[in-house]
Amino acid sequence: MAQVLEFRLPDLGEGLTEAEVVRWLVEVGDVVAIDQPVVEVETAKAMVEVPCPYAGVVTARFGEEGTELPVGAPLLTVAVGEQDAGAAGAAADDTEGSGNVLVGYGTGAPPARRRRVRPTPMASGSRDTSGGVEAAAPVAAAAPAANGSARTAGVPSAAHATAVAERSVDGPVPVISPLVRRLARENGVDLRQLSGSGPEGLILRADVEDVLRADAARGRGAGAPAAPATAPGPAQSSGSRVPLKGVRGAVADKLSRSRREIPDATCWVDADATELMRARAAMNAAGGQKISLLALLARICTAALARHPELNSRVDMEAREIVRLDAVHLGFAAQTERGLVVPVVRDAHTRDAESLTAEFARLTEAARAGTLTPAELTGGTFTLNNYGVFGVDGSTPIINHPEAAMLGVGRIVPKPWVHEGELAVRQVVQLSLTFDHRVCDGGTAGGFLRYVADCVEQPAVLLRTL
Repeated sequence: MAQVLEFRLPDLGEGLTEAEVVRWLVEVGDVVAIDQPVVEVETAKAMVEVPCPYAGVVTARFGEEGTELPVGAPLLTVAVGEQDAGAAGAAADDTEGSGNVLVGYGTGAPPARRRRVRPTPMASGSRDTSGGVEAAAPVAAAAPAANGSARTAGVPSAAHATAVAERSVDGPVPVISPLVRRLARENGVDLRQLSGSGPEGLILRADVEDVLRADAARGRGAGAPAAPATAPGPAQSSGSRVPLKGVRGAVADKLSRSRREIPDATCWVDADATELMRARAAMNAAGGQKISLLALLARICTAALARHPELNSRVDMEAREIVRLDAVHLGFAAQTERGLVVPVVRDAHTRDAESLTAEFARLTEAARAGTLTPAELTGGTFTLNNYGVFGVDGSTPIINHPEAAMLGVGRIVPKPWVHEGELAVRQVVQLSLTFDHRVCDGGTAGGFLRYVADCVEQPAVLLRTL
């Protein structure tokens, strides 16, 4: 007669007390085997497949997907045959058989599938095989308790060979921790080829690590077959590979080189852009070509660079010189379907707001169409990055190598602001300057950024340089 056994959420180790049911791997009515994963749960540390300690038919499941269960809560019930039920019932009477641990340790299982090991002269400390499962600890694992000597990592002993030879192919593996299972799986270690050093032959993390250390020392794993050379490693088992080539590859090379070679620093400031927005509105209301906000910011940048030419330069490390440049070739970041590109406005310092607006529009259209020439993408001396169009307030820009600085502009949004001694709602923007600390110190960078902020807050300041 079949008996229904309850399997509870096991102790997942690492001090974890609950887990969320992510996905059931079996349905009610399915036939399951010992050690078969039945549910996938997520803990605070990992995603774990929980194996069932019984072989039989699933009669009930507890907990919907997305439900959080405490350790020890009922997980599912399994109807086992008469012979299996008797063995499981005997195990339930064992004080070590809590039914609340992972398969292979402390839970009952059919006798035909249980691992038995003949007594060996060195296994005197193990339990009597007539009353239960005998410890499968190898001779080397028992040695430290007797004489304090170190365990021989990854070296099969006589007891180990006997345990492996007599372990059923489809029987339970004595592992309690899902982390140990994961460590073994990711490194190609066959747990059925190991004999654990823990209680009742429990395989511990140290046992797997011993094998891995022996693997590193000898070039391949001890007790585990070497993985095929063509088999992907754990890090390659999911996702896809995207070649870094074309525009994306060029951007990757330039940004990597920037971070590798340039000792950059960033400073930032919030500015009240209300008056700048009003000035732009007044310009556009007067008729003629509409002036873009980017053009006004570019005009402010060129005026600031005239006052702080150190930031319109590059470093020649071979000659150990800072090369200050006369012309301002202003790059600006443009997002396209092909990725981020930085077109360059030539001689930006000589252009007015209308000319800058027209050139920005032309280069942006060419960037989106993919028709920019190499000359239009190179030769910049300073970059303006308006990442506010992405709805963000601030950032730490990466300098466009081999330039010396980049100005970042966040979104302009209404915020509380003290204006003329009173709290008011004003249009506020965050400005960030990343600079090459080799070309100047913080005083120069701060002076540049403060001038830009002053022009944003009081556009009339620009009249002094026009």
